[in-house]
Amino acid sequence: MTSRTARRRTVAVVLAGGTGQRIGLSIPKQLLKIAGKPILEHTLQIFEAAADVDDVLVLMTPDHVAEAQRIVTRAGFRKVHRVLAGGATRSETTTLAIRAAAALPGGDEGGDEDRNLLFHDAVRPLLSQRVITECVEALERYRAVDVAIPSADTVIVTRTHGDDGEFITEVPDRARLRRGQTPQGFRLSTIRRAYELAAADPLFQATDDCSVVVKYLPDVPVHVVMGDEYNMKITQPVDVFIADKLFQLASTTAPAHSGESFYRDRLSGRTLLVFGGSYGIGADIARIAEEYGARVYALGRSTTGTHVENPDQVDEAFARAYAETGRIDYVVNTAGVLRIGRLDATDNATVREAMEVNFLAPVNIARTAYKYLAESGGQLLLFTSSSYTRGRAEYSLYSSTKAAMVNLTQALSDEWAEDGIRVNCVNPERTATPMRTKAFGQEPGGSLLTSETVARSSLDVLLSALTGHVIDVRQQDPTAPGNASGFEKALASVLHEQADVSS
Repeated sequence: MTSRTARRRTVAVVLAGGTGQRIGLSIPKQLLKIAGKPILEHTLQIFEAAADVDDVLVLMTPDHVAEAQRIVTRAGFRKVHRVLAGGATRSETTTLAIRAAAALPGGDEGGDEDRNLLFHDAVRPLLSQRVITECVEALERYRAVDVAIPSADTVIVTRTHGDDGEFITEVPDRARLRRGQTPQGFRLSTIRRAYELAAADPLFQATDDCSVVVKYLPDVPVHVVMGDEYNMKITQPVDVFIADKLFQLASTTAPAHSGESFYRDRLSGRTLLVFGGSYGIGADIARIAEEYGARVYALGRSTTGTHVENPDQVDEAFARAYAETGRIDYVVNTAGVLRIGRLDATDNATVREAMEVNFLAPVNIARTAYKYLAESGGQLLLFTSSSYTRGRAEYSLYSSTKAAMVNLTQALSDEWAEDGIRVNCVNPERTATPMRTKAFGQEPGGSLLTSETVARSSLDVLLSALTGHVIDVRQQDPTAPGNASGFEKALASVLHEQADVSS
């Protein structure tokens, strides 16, 4: 790809003009929450993280511009320059976006090919970075780019005959048919010229921008970038359900930081409480953080006599740490119990233990942590497991409580966002810990993550700006394609875990 300093600036235009009427909502569908956040926020986060995108414009349905601006402000999106009211039609909205993009710093209202525009539906929140990169690369050579995928279904052309209904008139060759997605990309001068010509046509109508170029600039080839099956548009009620499930699979990868100075700068003088810090992942988090200068309180049954299921002992641990250091910046809970067996054969004491340690304890830790983290603008970090996506036989208690951790994370990140508290959840692949060894015995060397690997990734999450995310920590799969998406890797991992449990 052309170097970042040499290429044109790229502006992502997020089209958020829908009203939600088709899925029976009283609010625009882009404001509907999926995986704990508004769909619009998920979509903007994609472009915020895209190295190939320089600026972002949001074209919002007019009655909800203020709400969109609140989302941008709360999330701290730095690339979003403006949130504008969209037009009455798609073509009016695109025209507004073209003018706004030309007026951005470094732009030229007179217009030459000085920047790229990527028009993307706000209600496609699962766009991959691969598609963005390939669109920008294609715009180095072509003036217009579409994103599409092959049609898995046979498409028919019909005609209505009076009251007799519809009849097939044509069955196009499926091999040549594609389903259009977004983004659609253009050089600014190209899309502007296409709309200038369209404006002079009294019969002009447009449902997408590539069709305008095809019709009014027929000599301009529109290159097609291969899209993704899961780059879905949330249009119908069932789409909301599907997208939410896809977000469960498309967990975030732990952010990577480098340099000793980074960790020392953000940990030195900070106070960290680790519940479940006696051994395993919790003990490693405590040890590493202490090495970088943090004041660490590693709390556990076997070391400090702290029982996480006892609210009084949890309150005492917080009060002591605050009294001694004057602050609490990070709170981590790795405590948990794994009991395997059929639920109908499980005694009351085991059920109670699982509920108290795996569910009620994190809830009580969160309740107590709130006032301290609100003061410091800190983070609460919880832990789940891959079993949260699907309950498995003989794991009913463990799987259900781990699913609860994901929901708790998403809910609290939303509740506490305005207080500046971040809440995340780490989802480690199978890890060599004393709890796992007790449940499964010794397993083949190299088949498990080390607790230190998970601990270091957990610290990276604590020091990041993420909130409301489920962060995967996984071993590298040498058989996976290098360009596999996060969703594909997560799906492959889930299938692998299911096969492993059933074997």
